[in-house]
Amino acid sequence: MSAPLDQWLGREEHCDDNLDIALVTRLAATFDRPAPAGGEPLPWLWHWAFFQTPAPASEIGIDGHPARGGFLPPADDRHRMWAGSRVDFLAPLRIGQRARRRTRIQAIEEKHGRTGSLLFVTLMHEYTQAGTLCLREEQDIVYRAPSAPRAGEPTPLPACDWYDEITPDPVLLFRYSAVTFNGHRIHYDQPYTTGEEGYPGLVVHGPLLATLMMQAFNRAHPNTTPTHMRFRGLRPMIAPAPFRAGGRITAPGEAEIFIDNEHGPAQHGVLRFTE
Repeated sequence: MSAPLDQWLGREEHCDDNLDIALVTRLAATFDRPAPAGGEPLPWLWHWAFFQTPAPASEIGIDGHPARGGFLPPADDRHRMWAGSRVDFLAPLRIGQRARRRTRIQAIEEKHGRTGSLLFVTLMHEYTQAGTLCLREEQDIVYRAPSAPRAGEPTPLPACDWYDEITPDPVLLFRYSAVTFNGHRIHYDQPYTTGEEGYPGLVVHGPLLATLMMQAFNRAHPNTTPTHMRFRGLRPMIAPAPFRAGGRITAPGEAEIFIDNEHGPAQHGVLRFTE
């Protein structure tokens, strides 16, 4: 790791939010489910739509993300991806009430993979409300040199205990970008996505896939309470190809969860829960 990158280690950022009911209603519409009311628990993983620190239009890079070198370290001309997260669910966030996100840059590491040099940045997020720590999340961001995205390999679909079948149309991707204030153009700008970043089509958001995995689990197990989830991206999921969000119980209180289609797995994770 070069000396300049060391300067970003330990940096912190704080963001307050009121968990506004209007945005919760838009999230519910995006996921085609009834909207919870003010004071009720925010559904798990919907917190990713809140606690945004939007950059002015003049500070946006060509990819739609904020220009590099602010809170996050610079990464030359590499492409940015959400690689995965590890989330502890400690207490529910309540809709319509003020909460705070505290973020610290926990690690920065340069690695070399099959597609070239990769820069990994690990963030630690802590979400508190009324003096209670509600969520703790380690998030991995990877910056990769421009190269052909990893393609899937046809593989038999694994056996599962439940699954939702989803067709990610452009409206779903646009709506999720809008409610999370995610400007990355690979999710809504087809010419940019195929011409500049080399994907064969619009890319489904990694956190959207994770939220759909959680939603499928909750539908199949409505009387359980998640306590921990970890997931990582294996390859891009390209819209509008249908996919499954499913899983299977592997031990008491533990489930394997995944996103896949006929081209193979795209996201894989583990969910722990209590009954």
